[in-house]
Amino acid sequence: MSENNEKSSSDPNVGPLPNEDDERGPRPGEALTLPSHVAGSGTLDRLVDTARDYAVASTAENTNKAYTADWKHFARWCRLKGTDPLPPSPEMIGLYLTDLAAPTGPTPALSVSTIDRRLSGLAWNYAQRGFTLDRKDRHIATVLAGIKRKHARPPVQKEAILPEDILAMVATLPFDLRGLRDRTILLLGYAGGLRRSEIVSLDHSKDDTPDSGGWIEILDVGAVLTLNAKTGWREVEIGRGSSDQTCPVHALEQWLHFAKINFGPIFVRTSRDGKRALEARLSDKHVARLIKTTVLKSGIRAELPEKDRLALFSGHSLRAGLASSAEVDERYVQKHLGHASAEMTRRYQRRRDRFRVNLTKAAGL
Repeated sequence: MSENNEKSSSDPNVGPLPNEDDERGPRPGEALTLPSHVAGSGTLDRLVDTARDYAVASTAENTNKAYTADWKHFARWCRLKGTDPLPPSPEMIGLYLTDLAAPTGPTPALSVSTIDRRLSGLAWNYAQRGFTLDRKDRHIATVLAGIKRKHARPPVQKEAILPEDILAMVATLPFDLRGLRDRTILLLGYAGGLRRSEIVSLDHSKDDTPDSGGWIEILDVGAVLTLNAKTGWREVEIGRGSSDQTCPVHALEQWLHFAKINFGPIFVRTSRDGKRALEARLSDKHVARLIKTTVLKSGIRAELPEKDRLALFSGHSLRAGLASSAEVDERYVQKHLGHASAEMTRRYQRRRDRFRVNLTKAAGL
C-alpha cells in the first residue's frame, strides 16, 4: 500500500472522485430536515434550524474539526486507491486501518490511539450521512485487535508541573494587564486541575454567552467553578492560597478588577500594548502556548534541549501537576478532576506512593 503503488488520479481506472461535500464532511445537524411528507412552515423551519444548532453543540468544536479532518483523509485515500468512500465498506476500512498502522511508503505509522480515533471519526461521519458503520464487523474488528496487540504501547504522559514549577513560571510574567491575565490562567488552571478548554470557556456569570462552558462565583473562602464538562455539569471548589502572590482566587479578583470584566468571557484578548481588555474570548491554544513559553523562560528541565522540553509539557501538565502534588485522599483528587474512576486519576499522579497500602502484609504475608 505504498504511495508508489497507488494509482494516479488521472488513471482512467480510478473510480469517481468524491464530490466536494463528501470530502469536506458534513457539519453536525446538516442532515436534519423535515420529513418528506410534512409541508414546511415558518415555525417548523425555525425548529429545524434550532435542532441543527443543538446538533452542532452535541460535540466539542475541536472534536468536530478532528472528525472533519478524518473524513477528508479517508476520502482522499479512497480516491487514490480507486474506490469511493460511500457506502461504507468494512473490507476497505480494514485495509485503510492497516495502511495507517503499517505504511510501506515514507508516511510514518500512526499510533494505536490515533488510529482508534480515526475510526471513530469515520463512524461519526457515516452516521451524519445516514449510514451505519459496524465496528464489530470482522474485517474491521479483527484488524484493529491485531493492530492493538502488535503496536499498542503505554500512553506517552506529559510531564507534571509541580508547585515549584508553577511558581517559577508565573514569576516570568510581566506586571501589565496581559501578565495579570496569564498569571491567573496558570494559577487557576493549576489549582482547579482544569483542561485548557474549561479555562477559556468560563464566563463571569451564568448564561452570559451562548458559547459559555461554565461560570465562576467568588466567595470569602474561595471560588466555585460550575463547569459543563465531558461527563456533565460539575462544580470545582478552589480555595484561597497561603499568600496573595500564589493565590489563584486573588489573581482572579485582580484580573477582573483591572480588566473591568463584569459580564461575558473571563479570559479575553488584550490590546497590543497589553493595557486594555478586549471582548474576544481567548482560544484554548493560548493556554498551550502560555505553558510552553513560561516553561522555557523559567528554566524548567533546562538540562534538556529546547525541543525536548517543549514536547514534555502541555495543557494536561496542569492537571497532572495538581493530581501529583495534592497530598490528600485520592478520592478528593478524583472528584476535583471530574474523573469517573480512580484508575483515571492515577494516570495523572506522576509521583504517588504506589505502596502506601501494602496488601501483601494486609493479607498476612
